[in-house]
Amino acid sequence: MAQVVTRKYPRSEPRKGVGTTVFVILALSQFVTIQSSGTHAAEASFADFPLVVHCELNGVDRAYYLSRIDADGVAVYATPENQAGTITILGKATPIGGDWSGSCAGKTLQQLRSAGQAFYLQPGQ
Repeated sequence: MAQVVTRKYPRSEPRKGVGTTVFVILALSQFVTIQSSGTHAAEASFADFPLVVHCELNGVDRAYYLSRIDADGVAVYATPENQAGTITILGKATPIGGDWSGSCAGKTLQQLRSAGQAFYLQPGQ
């Protein structure tokens, strides 16, 4: 006669293994995401960003000067009047400390270049 072995909760064990596997995959994927974003941020330099960005708001022209590039690749631009905005290599310009919709807001670096609003420092000058 064949002996039949039954378990009290036969479905709980396979789910436990699947849950552990999913947890490990999620944990590792977050590490890979952090490492790859850090690599891209570290690659950003002053040469990648324009030195000056020209923006117009309500008929007033302003020059935003490159102030710094954070470790996460976010460039901060500021005017002498302490107005500021941020942008990343592939992201869009966003204001700091205000909600304005000037000629730079929401544009990428490529769009600012195409519109003639981004001015780069030429090597050797």
